[in-house]
Amino acid sequence: MLTLFHHPLCPHSRFVRLALAEYKREVRLIEERTWERRQDFLAMNPAGTTPVLLDKGLLPVPGAAIAAEYLDEIRGAKQDDAGLLPRDPSSRVEVRRLMSWFNDKFFAEVSGPLVTERFFKRHKGVGADGSAPDTEVIRAARHNIRHHLAYVGWLARKRDWLAGNQLSYADLSAAAHLSAADYLGDVPWNEDETAKDWYARVKSRPSFRSILAETVAGIRPSPTYADLDF
Repeated sequence: MLTLFHHPLCPHSRFVRLALAEYKREVRLIEERTWERRQDFLAMNPAGTTPVLLDKGLLPVPGAAIAAEYLDEIRGAKQDDAGLLPRDPSSRVEVRRLMSWFNDKFFAEVSGPLVTERFFKRHKGVGADGSAPDTEVIRAARHNIRHHLAYVGWLARKRDWLAGNQLSYADLSAAAHLSAADYLGDVPWNEDETAKDWYARVKSRPSFRSILAETVAGIRPSPTYADLDF
């Protein structure tokens, strides 16, 4: 069985969990508090970040992008066109482009700052005595999310799914990062109905159930977070 070191509010961890669930791979989840800087965890991933995927007898697989490629190699390639990374080279480029958009750009501009400021900074043990949230950073992230949400809506109006005619890693990465922001109540869903409808479709998939059922100690999810008809 695979093992995933993750944190429930880490958007990259959510992405890998969704991919594992879509591929119907059983996984043992271990919550990792990266701020504790455990030596055993750092030995697996010196960067000290989640997620880290373990497959028995093999090297640790660190990070969302590397884990996605690994899962494609061990599972997706066996499913022809039914995998989360298409076989066609051009389609693969588009999926990877959008994966990078959400795992890198969206994370840097929206989900990373929100989760850091609104959860991790408040957690005991962060900084010398726990750092106060930076309201300017939060305000900027809430501003940035509107542009990203509009882009999701634009993509969803052009295609069946974000990268093309089938569900892919592009949808899972976007949904993972939006779900973390949605847990905190920071997604203005009323601004783009197409983006909201697309997210409702992804959110309603069985792969999302375990994520929507979780709560994080110290912070409640937004009222409609687990509501499939929001």
